[in-house]
Amino acid sequence: MTINEVFRIGGDVEVRRIGFGAMRLADTEHERSRAAAPVWRGPADRATALQVLRTAAESGVDLFDTADAYALGANEELLAQALHPYRDGVALATKTGVLRPSAAEWIPHGHPAYLRQQAELSLRRLRTDRIDLLQLHRIDPAYPLADQIGALRQLQEEGKVRHIGLSEVTVAQLTAASAVAPIASVQNLYNLAERGHDAVVDHTARLGIAFLPYFPVARGAHAADGGAPAAVADELGATPAQVALAWLLHRSPNVIPIPGTSSAAHAAENAGALRLSLTEEQVRRIGAGVRV
Repeated sequence: MTINEVFRIGGDVEVRRIGFGAMRLADTEHERSRAAAPVWRGPADRATALQVLRTAAESGVDLFDTADAYALGANEELLAQALHPYRDGVALATKTGVLRPSAAEWIPHGHPAYLRQQAELSLRRLRTDRIDLLQLHRIDPAYPLADQIGALRQLQEEGKVRHIGLSEVTVAQLTAASAVAPIASVQNLYNLAERGHDAVVDHTARLGIAFLPYFPVARGAHAADGGAPAAVADELGATPAQVALAWLLHRSPNVIPIPGTSSAAHAAENAGALRLSLTEEQVRRIGAGVRV
């Protein structure tokens, strides 16, 4: 089965269909030890983190996803340090709308003034005058959705944001948000084992909206030996992680996985998933073999 290797987010931001999720570059030392909640501080080894980002770019990745809440903005600064000045075609995606009062807390905060403030700070940290994709990190039930999307729409009208996206939403929420402004992307948890958002994948595909699955390799679970991805990987001379990503690429043409890693070798490996071609039988076997 052949797949399209690129997708145009919002109709005009053309990216290759394997992006890079930068969250795992923050606080990786504590993430491994479980001593603290992840993405609270910057990376323990900054030089390695910078190399991971540069390796991803050198491997053909041109969509980089971060958030103002990752390491309290330091993740955005890291991305800029690694890749600025940005080469033509690099698309920057970030998120806003979550407070981090402590390492263990992620609190939705959708006051329009706060969303604007954080977007302005993201522009500064990313060293850019326009964010290609600004995503509402979480919908805040304390404020009308129309006001939250309206704040992002205003930034778009001012030329500071190219496209608007959402994260962790249902079809109904996407429909409501789309009544306020055009929505270019949805970023939800989705992978071989966690397919609770199948309806969102299908709905966004019908509308031509990008679907960005986060944790696409299930926090590394699908990179392990054994199971359906590993069996197909042996057949293709690939890795289980590449096969898990390739399954997502075959799931729907609007799917753009954004795997994250703190390893330069794994960043290059993930990008290589775009070269895999699965048969229909392999797609079915992988999908049937991993499900919770």
